[in-house]
Amino acid sequence: MADIKQFVFFDFEMLCSDTGMAFDEMEAIRLGAVKYDLETEKVSYFDQFIRPQNTEPLTKFCKDLTGINDEDLVNAESFKEVFTGFLEWVGGIKKTKYFSWSPSDLFRLKIDTMRHEIPERTLKKIEQRYTDFQKVFTIQVSKKPISVEDALKLYNLEFIGEKHNPMYDAYNTFRIYQTFMNKPIQSDLIMVQKFILNDIQPIDLKDMNIKLRTQLYNDARQVSNQLRHIYRLRDMKKLLKPIGRTALKYENVVLNRSGIFSEDTIHYAQCFLSFYEDFVHTYNEHFSYSSKTVILHEHQLRPIEQIKQTNAC
Repeated sequence: MADIKQFVFFDFEMLCSDTGMAFDEMEAIRLGAVKYDLETEKVSYFDQFIRPQNTEPLTKFCKDLTGINDEDLVNAESFKEVFTGFLEWVGGIKKTKYFSWSPSDLFRLKIDTMRHEIPERTLKKIEQRYTDFQKVFTIQVSKKPISVEDALKLYNLEFIGEKHNPMYDAYNTFRIYQTFMNKPIQSDLIMVQKFILNDIQPIDLKDMNIKLRTQLYNDARQVSNQLRHIYRLRDMKKLLKPIGRTALKYENVVLNRSGIFSEDTIHYAQCFLSFYEDFVHTYNEHFSYSSKTVILHEHQLRPIEQIKQTNAC
């Protein structure tokens, strides 16, 4: 794969109706994008209406939601023509990494390229270099999927430009990406608030690790109170999801992208994750042998006990 020299953030507006419409019928009617050159840091813009194959007038709902009128589409180019112009504007598929806020934009691209008989190899090149940045942001910052506007608010940023204009949606996604990459401490502090401390604000960076270890202790104690040495397999299965949700909270602490988590905090987070991974492995192994009873050995419980013995609390 060629070296990446630029990022492209893109977004579609689509046909829509408040009475329901199958996704494959929601043709793209506007494509917006921004291109960021990694060497020069120059930002370029792309914005074009798309004339859909569906010739029925836009619904009032669609007009209100997208800000697009029938007049905007009458003389617009077809999807194939707009997409050709988009690729010329990109200037090199293989040197580009592509982003959007949610996978629906990639799905739209897939469906419309097939509809217009655009070579599959072109889409494959884009798909291989594509990132759903909303998913990345959800896993590493916000805990649940949120809108572009709400993601900006987490960083105390205002939406720039015209709302529901896909070019500005793409541009603001790019701003979120930049902030996420350039301000890892702020991103991890938000993550701690959302994932672990239940929106307690503000977090004092100085005693944050103490709060985290306290929460780890409380979570370990709660899990420990649920655990037994002997389980029926079906009872063990009931614990997988709640313990998994708790373990998920600490994955970003172990990742330590910002470097703000102490060695002790990371160690105890790893203990929790290690216990969960072994717990899942034990369940899967017994399930594969159709076992009805599971025995947890002392060594499997040791990581949880180690967290409970910390003097941090």
